[in-house]
Amino acid sequence: MRTKLTIAAAAIGVCGAALAPAVLASAESAQETISRLQSEGYTVTIDRIGTAPVSECQVTSVRNPQSVSQLVPFVGPGNGGDRVLVQQQTSQSISVSLDCSR
Repeated sequence: MRTKLTIAAAAIGVCGAALAPAVLASAESAQETISRLQSEGYTVTIDRIGTAPVSECQVTSVRNPQSVSQLVPFVGPGNGGDRVLVQQQTSQSISVSLDCSR
């Protein structure tokens, strides 16, 4: 029984984490959301409906966070002369949808 509760709690935590960017975005302006994501290291892709300036847009969704990583050689002390590869994140992107039709 305890295992089932632990699994359920973990599933809820994962779902909550996936929704966090969209929930945070609703309290911010579109430009604040875009700027925050860029400051977190994301390359932000924007799709929008309408022609109003970004200052008049509302964020309708934040989705598809993607990370790209590659294996790079570790250079430094402690590897004993062995060739060691470590995974390094090279880029991350996310999509933001805006409603600019008002």
